[in-house]
Amino acid sequence: MHRRLALVRRPSPRLADGIVTHVERSSSVDAPLALRQWQEYVDVLRRRGWSVVEAPPVDDCPDGVFIEDQVVVHGDVAVLCRSGAPERRGERAGVREAVEAHGYRTVEIEHPGTLDGGDVLKHGHHVWVGVGGRTNLDGVQQLARALEGHRVDVVPVPVSRALHLKSAVTALPDGTVVGHPPLVDDPSVWAQFLAVPEEPGAHVVLLGGQSVLMSAAAPRTAQLFAARGLDVTMVDISEFEKLEGCVTCLSVRLRG
Repeated sequence: MHRRLALVRRPSPRLADGIVTHVERSSSVDAPLALRQWQEYVDVLRRRGWSVVEAPPVDDCPDGVFIEDQVVVHGDVAVLCRSGAPERRGERAGVREAVEAHGYRTVEIEHPGTLDGGDVLKHGHHVWVGVGGRTNLDGVQQLARALEGHRVDVVPVPVSRALHLKSAVTALPDGTVVGHPPLVDDPSVWAQFLAVPEEPGAHVVLLGGQSVLMSAAAPRTAQLFAARGLDVTMVDISEFEKLEGCVTCLSVRLRG
């Protein structure tokens, strides 16, 4: 199955009340601007050939727009997450139905396991899972069981300097893992690691081929990636970055 679907959820009017852990809370989160930025993000996905699937809104959940944390997909399996932040567990509403409608078989992370999708970095046959404030070892073990038969190696890695593993590192199309060194617990986990000069430069969404989506707040990193032959699209997500969000948090790519 070859398809390019992106699961998204529009921001809650209560976005400014979202949880912050590793940054100081900003009193200046602009909810109308955030909605416009989210719409531009969605429009970029569409322009890049992705069909957008909207999960039902959860307006009472300030962090609901960060839909990546609610589900991890691989092959035909969608693992419904159970956040280490209890106040975020209501965000799973409607996600099962959204992914099952597109042919996924669902598995749930259950107590005592916790797992946030933002802690899961996948590339090829490797699945790295950050263990820290939101994800525990039991959650990693449940994820590994859910992916049995998918020929992947599930590896737990420590996360103490950032909210999620993918707040610290993501992977380029060739498998090179990129990260901002002050946020990365142990770069030696990855055989190919590229340090980037800006924190938002550590976050890329793979759009297919050599195309990546990244934050407009990392222009030096964008130049670095372009010099490596990547086709870079930048988007302003400043209001989400005030809440420790990044480009990966705002969608789940459903490739089939």
